Amino acid sequence: MAALDGTRSRETALAARYRAPSALDRVPSVVMANRTLNLTDDLVAYVHRFGVREHPVLARLRDETMQLPEHNMQIGADQGAFMGLLVQVSGATRVLEIGTFTGYSSTAMALALPPGGRMVCCDVSREWTDIARRAWTDSGVAEMVELRLAPATETLGAIDDDSMDLAFIDADKPSYDAYYEGCLRVVRPGGLILIDNVLWSGEVADPSAEGDNVRAIRALNEKIAADERVDHVILPIGDGLTIARRRVRVG
Repeated sequence: MAALDGTRSRETALAARYRAPSALDRVPSVVMANRTLNLTDDLVAYVHRFGVREHPVLARLRDETMQLPEHNMQIGADQGAFMGLLVQVSGATRVLEIGTFTGYSSTAMALALPPGGRMVCCDVSREWTDIARRAWTDSGVAEMVELRLAPATETLGAIDDDSMDLAFIDADKPSYDAYYEGCLRVVRPGGLILIDNVLWSGEVADPSAEGDNVRAIRALNEKIAADERVDHVILPIGDGLTIARRRVRVG
């Protein structure tokens, strides 16, 4: 809208200021209220500078992982900080991770665990998890973390019911539904299940986007939206993060 100037514009502005409010005035601002900002590179850098206290080991790990062809599989510093905070505010002491990669998310969450906390990490790549092991050692959390190199469905099958406080799913997308169901069994009532990449670069909302990954993610998003076993929200952080809380049955 052009800037107001001159008598006519001033009268128009005053009339708008003092008129009775209409129904349109009660509609929330699209930019400020009901959608996420479009994050420019400068704004992302601002968030990382003032919104994240990144552990030095995590910063080095992020730089090291950026040299890998698969570096886009690593979560951002803001998401790592957010997940660590979730561990703290939920009081979690037992955490499960499905899909460890080079260890950024597991290190961030393990650093947030209280003394005596435990973490089980599931992955099938020794090459990537060797990098993760170094990060666990360098950050002082290695004794808290147990790595299981095996298909995650096998590892899930060996974990007791209701034995975890929080789970994070970030592995092969066609298996997301199986991981979700497994986590619903092993995460205690009231515990949290975090699921990464649920927006899949925006393709979930594009009907023309096809492929096994996006179809699997769409199906799980729709399933969780109707799942009475959990309360949930999808947050547009990173590539989309679902937080599902397993409901506590009363009676």
